[in-house]
Amino acid sequence: MTDFEDIYSLYYNDVYKYVLSLCHNPSFAEDITHDTFIKAIKSIDTYREQCKFKVWLCQIAKNHYFTLYKKNKLQRPEDIEMEMENLENKLVVKETALEVHKALHSLQEPYKEVFSLRIFGELSFYDIGMLFEKTENWARVTFYRAKIKIKEEIK
Repeated sequence: MTDFEDIYSLYYNDVYKYVLSLCHNPSFAEDITHDTFIKAIKSIDTYREQCKFKVWLCQIAKNHYFTLYKKNKLQRPEDIEMEMENLENKLVVKETALEVHKALHSLQEPYKEVFSLRIFGELSFYDIGMLFEKTENWARVTFYRAKIKIKEEIK
C-alpha cells in the first residue's frame, strides 16, 4: 500500500462528512472529496504542518466546494428548494390569474368594469365613481361585491 492510499483511507470519511455537511448532496460530496485528494497530492509541498493534516484537507475541500458553488456548478439544496417553491408559486399565481380572468369575464356590468378599472387600470375609487357619475363609496361597494362574486366563481 502506498502512502497516498494510507492517507486516503485514513482521512476519506472525515473529509467526506465535512463536505457533505456543506453541500448536503452525497454525490457532490463524493466528487468534491475525490477532487480534494487529487488537489492535496498536487500541492503536498505547500503543507507546512501549521495545522493537522485532516484540517488542511478540509480546507482544500471547503475552498474547492465554494469555488464550484461560485461558478454555479453546484447548488445548495436550500437554493434548489427555494427555486422549486418560486416555480410552484408562479404556477399557482398563473393558474389563479387565469381563473380570475375567467370569473371576471362572466361578471355582469358594472362589476366587471369597476373591478377591471381598479385592478388593471389602477384607478382610485374616487376616479371610478366619477367615471360612472356615482360616489366614491358606490365604487368601493361595487368593487367589493365584484371581488365576492369572483371568489365564489373560483371556488
